Amino acid sequence: MSADLPAGPPDAIETLIQRCLNGDQAAWDRIVAQYWRKVFNVAYKFVGKHDEAEDLAQDIFLKIFRSLDTFDRRANFQTWLISVSRNLCIDHYRSVRKEHETIDRVVDPNELEPAAPEPGPVAALEQRDRVALLRKAMTALPETLRTAVLMRDIQELSYQEIAAKLRLPEGTVKSRINRGRTELARQIRKLRGGDYSPSGSSAKRSRTGAY
Repeated sequence: MSADLPAGPPDAIETLIQRCLNGDQAAWDRIVAQYWRKVFNVAYKFVGKHDEAEDLAQDIFLKIFRSLDTFDRRANFQTWLISVSRNLCIDHYRSVRKEHETIDRVVDPNELEPAAPEPGPVAALEQRDRVALLRKAMTALPETLRTAVLMRDIQELSYQEIAAKLRLPEGTVKSRINRGRTELARQIRKLRGGDYSPSGSSAKRSRTGAY
């Protein structure tokens, strides 16, 4: 769904709803264009971050689309839309709170330690540096992104399993993982550029291996 689609003159919402129920995708795109900003503003008040508000607004519109046939045509559509949006934001808030509890319960920091045969002293030093660097970079991620990356890349859960544990749509999980990986790579580059060296060894030493 795009927030950039020009809204144009508002169409009669009754006509648009009926067209949507008849399978007209263009009618749904018009509804999204007309009401995107209102739903986004509701979401932003709950999460306080632009990218997270966009993700949440998309999820809200998806759920509204699926429940469009339940809308009472005698009611005001915008009032119904905003009410549903707020309720879904409250559900999201509760889900995030449970997500925080989940990460506290199931993620062991020791899981970040890579499994490897007994390394030599130099290799062990480099390994500790890499793990410390990864941990430092992970702490810089927003908690929602950090949780998604940990569950996917450390615990090796499937997208479906993560979505079920966090009670989120699978699309939101994939988006968080992709954004989290991108931000993690950026934080690692930033730390390396700052000569990060927790063991006191030379930060200019060549390091290999995936983080």
